[in-house]
Amino acid sequence: MASPSLSKQTKTSPLADETPFKVPSEQKQEQEARHHDSGNPGTASQQEHPATTSPPFFVEVVFDIPLQRTFTYLPDDEQSVAVGKRVIAPFGRQELLGFVIGTPPTLPPALQEGNLKKIRRVVDEAPLYDEEHIELARWLSSYYLCSLGEALAVMVPSGRRESAAEALLTEEGFIPPETLVLSEEQEKALSAILRKPEIPHYLYGITGSGKTEVFLRAAEATLAAGKSVIYLVPEIGLTHQLEEALQKRFGSLATTVHSRMTGSQRLREWLRMRRGEVRLVVGPRSAVFAPLQNLGLIIIDEEHDGSYKSGNTPRYHARQVAMKRCAMKGATLLLGSATPSVEAWKLMEEGKLERHILTRRLSGGAPPEIRILSLEGTEGCLTQELKEEIRTTARMGRQTILFLNRRGFAYFYHCKHCGYELVCKRCSVSLTYHKHKGRALCHYCGYSVLPPSVCPQCGSVEAGFVGFGTEMIEEEVRQTFPDLRVRRVDTDTLGKKGSLKEVFEVFRAGGIDILLGTQMVAKGLNFPGVRLVGVVLADTALHLPDFRAAERTFSLIVQVAGRAGRYFPDGKVLVQTFRPSDPAISRACAMDITGFYAAELAVRKELAFPPYTRLIRCTIRSRDPQRADRAAETLAHLIHLFLPADAELLGPADCPLSLIAGNHRRHIILRAKQLGGIHAAARSALELYEQKRDPRVYIEVDVDPVQLL
Repeated sequence: MASPSLSKQTKTSPLADETPFKVPSEQKQEQEARHHDSGNPGTASQQEHPATTSPPFFVEVVFDIPLQRTFTYLPDDEQSVAVGKRVIAPFGRQELLGFVIGTPPTLPPALQEGNLKKIRRVVDEAPLYDEEHIELARWLSSYYLCSLGEALAVMVPSGRRESAAEALLTEEGFIPPETLVLSEEQEKALSAILRKPEIPHYLYGITGSGKTEVFLRAAEATLAAGKSVIYLVPEIGLTHQLEEALQKRFGSLATTVHSRMTGSQRLREWLRMRRGEVRLVVGPRSAVFAPLQNLGLIIIDEEHDGSYKSGNTPRYHARQVAMKRCAMKGATLLLGSATPSVEAWKLMEEGKLERHILTRRLSGGAPPEIRILSLEGTEGCLTQELKEEIRTTARMGRQTILFLNRRGFAYFYHCKHCGYELVCKRCSVSLTYHKHKGRALCHYCGYSVLPPSVCPQCGSVEAGFVGFGTEMIEEEVRQTFPDLRVRRVDTDTLGKKGSLKEVFEVFRAGGIDILLGTQMVAKGLNFPGVRLVGVVLADTALHLPDFRAAERTFSLIVQVAGRAGRYFPDGKVLVQTFRPSDPAISRACAMDITGFYAAELAVRKELAFPPYTRLIRCTIRSRDPQRADRAAETLAHLIHLFLPADAELLGPADCPLSLIAGNHRRHIILRAKQLGGIHAAARSALELYEQKRDPRVYIEVDVDPVQLL
């Protein structure tokens, strides 16, 4: 839940109605970001003589900086500047990359031509974006309370020149798929989706029920109608399996984009999309901005996944942006997951999302048997029952996946005598011991130290690292099963590009008996030989002070369990925990999907958390704790001046993670049943705050936050 130290300040007055998860039919025109057609970042220098005759046009530019205004320049000498191109322009004493959003023939009255500076250089030969993207950027700026330049910067690829890299998929065109008979449930869902393109659809089904094939058939139908498709997947779910399916099905009409691409490679694919050479793009959240021609369908696979929410400004959610783009273009929105977000489940229950249910595994395997194992009294990481099942699985010639969402060898350093814990000097988090490096590391900032031999505070020898991570599991598994082939998969072991793909190929071919790892092994992967899945510790997310902790725990267990026994009837999932009676764990293991969502929605309603309320979180950070405190108090005071009557102001208070990378963190949370009022209050307060802002304090604004750490 949210930090209990947040204090409430409440008023009473109506708010504008907005849904937390808007469907296209309910999309309202958002208030545009305040846009000042004025301002130049300094007068012309003595070396820059004003033009003797007026140019045919002037140039409006925005920059990737937190200033809500445009800047006016003279065009470059060749006058090659145009809307949609990026430029290098003088800004004070420096030169910045800017985005051209207008070329007006006349100057705003407040500006004088003699004071304008000239564009230094035009970066792009052809425009990268058009008026439609500028309109989307204005909405992004308004909704997520960022500048127009920050919005355009997150949309447009950063490459300066087009890469000559080869296409990611084959050079053949559209390839008709091999005949594959859909199940009755799949056929029914696909028909309904294609029959009613004007409403949003949700494909809800157990893991292995064929959701991907329905997505691909919907994409085929859209392409056949002459339209384009965006197919969003979590970054970690962009697997080689999916790329192979796309290559086989769509040839050179499709491409993938992902974070491992260089800026030039992303620019190349972006330009191919603008030219109409690509009509289907697959990628993580940033692919939602793809400049496809005649957009007809946006698919969001694993809709529940937290990676669809950006952690940097602007903190957009790809789902919300997809809804906006579908509303702008009249395109169809198709979401899907075996574990929908709580927000999506509520909308399905209310009939605002049309639900299509897939209940059967297509591969012939039955749902696995799931058992809860208590870790109380267990020595080491693995219970005796889990060890026995691993051995049984190996004797059958089948494979095991062991899952723990925690890297490292041991989780934290604890002294039994005085209670001392070894924490990062730059962050308020415990250091994790990595045995292969011989150091205790901070997973937030990278700080590391040699592990102490005695307690640094009291000198006791009864101190050391406790808990366990993937390294410790690997060591225990290798000692327990020396004859089995074991491979660990986490960010510590995957250094080079392509190594994850290679590991999965070896595992799929039967070259690994036990695959252990973090969430990389939980996402959308199909391994025919897997009989057993062991969740080594299901409790990790439950200890976090966040209102979505139960939802994340439930979703992860259900998703991991979906890897077991897809092709045979005796799949098993063993879930180890110190909290066997926790509702999120017990309902996940019982596959009580409706029971979990009903209970979770009841808790959220009682505690006034989304989807029954809307949140805006302002995080204030500074290397000086006093400056952070003063800025937080000032901002809270300004927000209170504009706060609607029935809204709440929680805080300011320390963030649960109050120190990260040397920055002291405070937060303020605005809460109300509708977004409109608190949105306007935050905007007005931030505009006032910017007039006298402390340059040593940074404020992050998060509309609809998915976590409160």
